[in-house]
Amino acid sequence: MNQAQTELNRLITEVGKSVIGQQHVVTALVVGLITNGHILLEGLPGTAKTRSIKSLADRLNTSFGRIQFTPDLLPSDVTGTEIYQDMDGKPQLHFQAGPIFNSIVLADEINRAPAKVQAALLEAMAEGTVTVGGDSHQLPELFMVLATQNPIEQEGTYPLPEAQMDRFIMKVTVDYPEDEAERDIVRLVRNEERPSSVTTDSENVDANEAVTISTDSVFSARREMPEIEVSDIVENYIVSLVMATRQPQRYPESSLSDWILVGSSPRASIALDKCSRAYAWLQGRDYVEPDDVRAVANMVLGHRIALSYNALAEQVTQQDVVKHLLDVVAIG
Repeated sequence: MNQAQTELNRLITEVGKSVIGQQHVVTALVVGLITNGHILLEGLPGTAKTRSIKSLADRLNTSFGRIQFTPDLLPSDVTGTEIYQDMDGKPQLHFQAGPIFNSIVLADEINRAPAKVQAALLEAMAEGTVTVGGDSHQLPELFMVLATQNPIEQEGTYPLPEAQMDRFIMKVTVDYPEDEAERDIVRLVRNEERPSSVTTDSENVDANEAVTISTDSVFSARREMPEIEVSDIVENYIVSLVMATRQPQRYPESSLSDWILVGSSPRASIALDKCSRAYAWLQGRDYVEPDDVRAVANMVLGHRIALSYNALAEQVTQQDVVKHLLDVVAIG
């Protein structure tokens, strides 16, 4: 592994110390950093969604902004606004930047904000700029939106439309931890309540040290992404997976035709290629294996599939569909 690979794997390890039992979430966050993509985290309250994001920003030692989305939120609360200021006795318009002008932006409970606010966020995610009063303002070079939503909350929500869901390179499901991880979480929080000067052993000393990773490693990783080799076999596999969501009739022996109403867009193929290369790079390889594609497929494809009435009636989830997809689509 080169230095950038070592550093970003160390970032995964360090964030994982603060987020117990959610290794796939931490890995997905770093893959999002490498691919310059945005991530949607969906999980029940208390599953460390916010903690994961804040821990990532702390370990990168970069700016962090949190936006609590509510039904009365205005676009200017996100992007910023122009205000009048007296300059040498003359009133002038001055742009006051909003919380979107941070490197890591947490859009908490994104589905609780109305469409206008979501649209303002969408421009920032898609273009890397914010337009206020006809002027375009550039966002930081390292810019990543990490949005959260509660999967069972319905009252007072504005579900994200398919076009906006498609802008997230990955959607990560954050589940409740297992028994052992739950105990580790209790112990971790108990230790955090102790003053930083009070430690009982060397392990606690290490846990209290603030280890940070240079953002230069992220930019190095991005420069190396085009050099990751993708064979014809892997390319065909990526295309076959995406096409199976659009033309499930190609697999008549499967349940795909009954479950899928609308398949994935070409953004899915692009995202699957990018995330597979990033995942392979984190493993220290300069080429992509089919298992790399399979490792990220659920997070990349799940939110880009619209389920049919039959699937909803049978309580089939998008994750179930992708799992079945991986079972029926052959490699090569």
